[in-house]
Amino acid sequence: MNFKKKFAEELYAALDGAIEAAELEQLIEKPKTQQHGDLAFPCFSLAKMQRKAPHLIAQELAGKIQSRVFEKMEVVGAYINVFLNKQQVAADILNQIISQQGEYGTQKEGNGGKVTIDLSSPNIAKPFSMGHLRSTVIGNALALIVEKCGFQPIKINHLGDWGTQFGKLISAYKRWGNPEKVKQNPIKELLSLYVQFHAEAEANPALDDEGRSWFKKLEDGDEEALALWQWFRDESLKEFSRIYELMGVQFDSYAGEAFYNDKMDRIVKLLEEKELLVESNQAQVVELNEEQLPPCLIKKSDGATLYATRDLAAALYRKEHYDFSQSLYVVGHEQSLHFKQLIAVLKKMGFDWADKMVHIPFGMMLKDGKKMSTRKGKVVLLEEVLAESIEMARSNIEEKNPTLKNKEEVAKQVGVGAVIFHDLKNYRMNDIEFSLEEMLRFEGETAPYVQYTFARACSILRKAGWKLETPAQAYQTSWEKEWKVVSLLMEFPSAIKRACENYDPSLVAKYIIDLAQVFNKYYAEVKVLEESPEREARLALVCSVTVVLKEGLRLLGISAPEEM
Repeated sequence: MNFKKKFAEELYAALDGAIEAAELEQLIEKPKTQQHGDLAFPCFSLAKMQRKAPHLIAQELAGKIQSRVFEKMEVVGAYINVFLNKQQVAADILNQIISQQGEYGTQKEGNGGKVTIDLSSPNIAKPFSMGHLRSTVIGNALALIVEKCGFQPIKINHLGDWGTQFGKLISAYKRWGNPEKVKQNPIKELLSLYVQFHAEAEANPALDDEGRSWFKKLEDGDEEALALWQWFRDESLKEFSRIYELMGVQFDSYAGEAFYNDKMDRIVKLLEEKELLVESNQAQVVELNEEQLPPCLIKKSDGATLYATRDLAAALYRKEHYDFSQSLYVVGHEQSLHFKQLIAVLKKMGFDWADKMVHIPFGMMLKDGKKMSTRKGKVVLLEEVLAESIEMARSNIEEKNPTLKNKEEVAKQVGVGAVIFHDLKNYRMNDIEFSLEEMLRFEGETAPYVQYTFARACSILRKAGWKLETPAQAYQTSWEKEWKVVSLLMEFPSAIKRACENYDPSLVAKYIIDLAQVFNKYYAEVKVLEESPEREARLALVCSVTVVLKEGLRLLGISAPEEM
């Protein structure tokens, strides 16, 4: 049962329907301390409507509310503080979690609507660096969260497989490339060529013109250019696939920038038909003065298309192909202007569905306080970080639980989970300083801490040989000691809903950290396995904690090993 909703319904009835229950529910707060109850309603907003002092309104309303799920009510100033009936609420919540298992917290807001999610999008012929981690894990977690809320996610890896950089890479390969070296270690060698090109171009600006010339050949279908581009692309995808598999990330589409090459002319024609294209310095742009944005560049002076042209084509294709109810772009905040322009141009074209497009920005992954740069060779490879994290987890397991049966699998789950969680526990707009030491810590606010809490709870249930046999209503306990844990378990559905509404996986990450901490404190104070009338109730609580921690980790794209 949603007790916040129940409280709102009681208030709605007491107010004779003067304010909608949904609006009242938004006003209900959760007190900071338990001594002020489980829920609180401030009456300030009713003072103007009723022309009474808020504290008098609170007293009148409290006298009209009666419900068996409320143990008592207190009026403190303008607040109505509600204390839930611990016996009934705890039994209801635990019954719900244990019977629903992983379905607990599932919601129907989405009504099956399709949500396209543009995520990860690494550049072909460049290594998969730590810089690509953020879009990948934030986007993957959002896909799992929106699915939990009733939407149908469609994950699109919009590969960076087109653009001037490929002209530069082809130029570099033609000048300095060794076919055998590239075959032996494609990504490393191609990165080396790319870095060399930019270093040489600083002293010889003519190289940039050469790079642009090769890209124009690529756009015009030059056989040699296309063959080299296809080779670079194929080799890159092999490496990317290995990393995605390790992280448990899958996609519904790998349609990258090149996929839209034959779809951009339509966009240009539509813009011309709607008389939106104007010439500016020999280039073609869409003016966005009314939107207080710079002009959106559609075609350069040499006729080459740009990101905006391609993204307009991609947006139209996705709407026609998937008929999305929302279209999310999990792309760094430095692209915010680009997406504002993109949405504004689509609206000018008469596409109202552009309002359903949302840019999900995030901060940068920094190294020594600076942005990682592939161009300058300052890059930390994600695969190497994952390998080191897995190795550290393996060493930890060897030291603490050498007889563990599936050590390799658990080491992978813990090592990969540590890297993913280190990102997702932060609000996405915050920059993150890359620190292997911090990322691989196995205590504090980390994935290994949550995973270990889950494994410990599973161990308790195994030792008890526990099965759900006692009806929850018959549990013999006051729930006083357990109430903090029960209260948090009750909050799981709303944490998921908030994460979905705010496109913020960190709300789920923070929730499971809080639950793990509260449960560990409870376990340190209460002898769960001790024979007592309260034993069954306590084991049901432990079981409920395992269900919610496992599902919370899953929503972040992290596994939950039952033994560690």
